[in-house]
Amino acid sequence: MIGVVDYGMGNLFSVSQALKRLEVPYFISEEPTELAKADGLILPGVGAFKDAMVLLNESGLADFIHEYVKTGKPLLGICLGMQLLFEESEEGGFSKGLGLLPGRVVRFPGKSGSEGLYKVPHMGWNRLEWVNPSPITKELEEDYAYFVHSFYVQTDNEEILIGKSSYYEEVPAVVGRENIYGMQFHPEKSSKLGVKLLTNFTKLI
Repeated sequence: MIGVVDYGMGNLFSVSQALKRLEVPYFISEEPTELAKADGLILPGVGAFKDAMVLLNESGLADFIHEYVKTGKPLLGICLGMQLLFEESEEGGFSKGLGLLPGRVVRFPGKSGSEGLYKVPHMGWNRLEWVNPSPITKELEEDYAYFVHSFYVQTDNEEILIGKSSYYEEVPAVVGRENIYGMQFHPEKSSKLGVKLLTNFTKLI
């Protein structure tokens, strides 16, 4: 059973529909006591990093997520949910993240509509390139995924980099260490590749 973390800033409908199509049992909850019963967690996210961390901290979900991953059960962060796994972000001013993975979240230096600079947000299909082997990419060929984001992760730790993409800057697209995983793009909107990635995650549970 997968628990989807509801902290007020997740695209719950999109994720739940994807899990329904995979015929994977799941539930959505904001209660740590209920989420603790899940065999694996998905942390979705849409919006600003700083706002999300305020909600996670005030609700006690941040502390809960730290305790949950210590059990060895898998956790998957999607889009903003992936960024929240890292140490800090400059979005909306400096803010600490969950600190489960090493790195910081920074804004693409391009500016929307400015001549000579690329558009931000990064929106559209970009090809993934596998970097390090992982159970989450098992039997998966490199393909395209659908991105919508203005901020991306910078990390010096190559070991956590499972897959990367490029949008003028190198973009960590799939990350992971032990039982913690993240995807910068929307797997539920990324055609066969996204479906297979979600399937592989459920197989870890």
